[in-house]
Amino acid sequence: MPRFPTLPTVDTYRVVTDAFRGLDRNARTEDGTFTDMANMSGDDYPVLSTRQPRTVAAHISSPHGILAKDALAYVDGPNLIYNGNIVEGVTMSVLPSMCPKKLLSMGAYILIWPDKIYVNTADLSDHGYIEQHNSFTGSITYSLAKNDGTIYDTPTVSPTAPADPQNGDLWIDSSGEVHGLFQWDAQSGQWVNIATTYIRIDATGIGAGLSRHDGIELSGCDYTGGDQTIAAQIQALNGTVIVYDCADDWITVVGIVDRAVTEASGAVSAERNVPDMDYLTEAQNRVWGCKYGLVDGQTVNEIRCCALGDFRNWNQFLGLSTDSWVGSQGTDGQFTGAITHLGYPLFFKEGCLHKVYISSQGAHQVVTATCRGVQKGSDKSLAIVDELLYYKARIGIMRYDGSLPVCVSDVLGSEYYYEAVGGGFGSKYYVSMKNDADVWHLYVYDARTGFWHRQDSLHVMDFAAMDDSLFAINADADDNYHALLDLNGMIDTYPEEKDTQMDWSATTGIIGLEYPDQKRLSRFVIRMDLPVGSSCIVRAQYDSSGTWVEVAAGVGRGLGTLTIPVIPRRCDHMQISISGTGPAKIYSFSKILEISGDKQ
Repeated sequence: MPRFPTLPTVDTYRVVTDAFRGLDRNARTEDGTFTDMANMSGDDYPVLSTRQPRTVAAHISSPHGILAKDALAYVDGPNLIYNGNIVEGVTMSVLPSMCPKKLLSMGAYILIWPDKIYVNTADLSDHGYIEQHNSFTGSITYSLAKNDGTIYDTPTVSPTAPADPQNGDLWIDSSGEVHGLFQWDAQSGQWVNIATTYIRIDATGIGAGLSRHDGIELSGCDYTGGDQTIAAQIQALNGTVIVYDCADDWITVVGIVDRAVTEASGAVSAERNVPDMDYLTEAQNRVWGCKYGLVDGQTVNEIRCCALGDFRNWNQFLGLSTDSWVGSQGTDGQFTGAITHLGYPLFFKEGCLHKVYISSQGAHQVVTATCRGVQKGSDKSLAIVDELLYYKARIGIMRYDGSLPVCVSDVLGSEYYYEAVGGGFGSKYYVSMKNDADVWHLYVYDARTGFWHRQDSLHVMDFAAMDDSLFAINADADDNYHALLDLNGMIDTYPEEKDTQMDWSATTGIIGLEYPDQKRLSRFVIRMDLPVGSSCIVRAQYDSSGTWVEVAAGVGRGLGTLTIPVIPRRCDHMQISISGTGPAKIYSFSKILEISGDKQ
């Protein structure tokens, strides 16, 4: 029998997508993902929905930093705003070199760097500078004293012990290069060495603002009266010392002087200094900081902390477990960020992280791990979500659980981002960052599902989470102010600025590349919920032409879902873009495919 050619049969398939998994910007995308989107969220997963409308909580003229405590605190120009009110008496520098500000919480206190200001939120009248700088020019007296400032009676100074001493008599042994103080004990019949001696320095205002056991930098101590031994004893006081007691006009420090002397025209300074830091964090009732670079002509690469419970003292070294602490590091490069995670201070460089194990004995230990650290300029990307730490590295967004970080942003594609600012709320990580085209993007990562969504081009200066709100300072000024946004829409100070009718969009990946045979998408049905006042437009792009063609539209009619049928033209592959205005929810995509191929 003769054989005749036959037409291949056409198989019809119905493919339904009813779970939408967010953004995927890779070359090959999976069903239910989108290559681009605006103002969408996974709050109603598996449904794709528009994000929560934002509200404006405050207008800020010149924002420089924000912190969430029992109430919200932020810096507006030279002023600190706490709980909506200016904190009287607190004024900060607005010089570019002093901005932005780092606001740190330690107990009831707000600490502000680099101004080095403290504010007690339990008593707003208690505020001031963490550092203290006292100086005096004029008559200065140096006396041998006890640690509490009680001046000793005049001792005998000689290389040999005095004969016939009485109980309590004092003798300074001058036989050695370093003199020593002894006291006669009649009961034991011997001279008893007073191991630690102190010098009281009397000068107007020299102890004002200082406290017992403050670590200070003492300078200007000198004696020009002609006695070179006493001059050397007084000059030896210059340097870092501990204040063992003080009043407004005197302090006591460790030292020895053969006799009380007065420098008629002296100049002395007592300064409680706080070192400049690159980044700071609070952990276990201490403030921890890091510094890389030149300090007073010396190269430093160190991590340090203040004394336990005392943010004022960074040079208190008494040999106690509560002392300040300094640890030099051997890794190269600048520090790029710091945060406390699970009770451990973490200090990042681009190629490593330093983890501090805090010891109750004061023997703190730093362990260094070579890994993908925080990208330079993205120190504000550090945020904690569900006990896990997220941050921006050079290659993407990292998640750190305490062992080694892993990348969670592969779906964002190969585009390079930098200057990231991150915030955490609930199970979501928000990150605002800029790409090479100088365009800002606000992305949201849902830690429960592992999906990413893009909101818009909001340029965030800082995030802060408090109660049921995630606050974000809009870095772009509008009408001479910056909006303090509540991304959860809870605090609505300016109802007229609420973005209830936001524009949104979602663009699918290329449809059709997964089928090798001849195929035709005969119908595309979108089932969605559009409330009254919302609208949408469906567009299609055929065979990667670059031209989007409107193929359908819909208007919200209230209760119930809206079905939008799309009948595309014949093509090899295509993309669908849905955009609209107002709230919307997309429940499913249904594709009817006609596929034909050679029969075997």
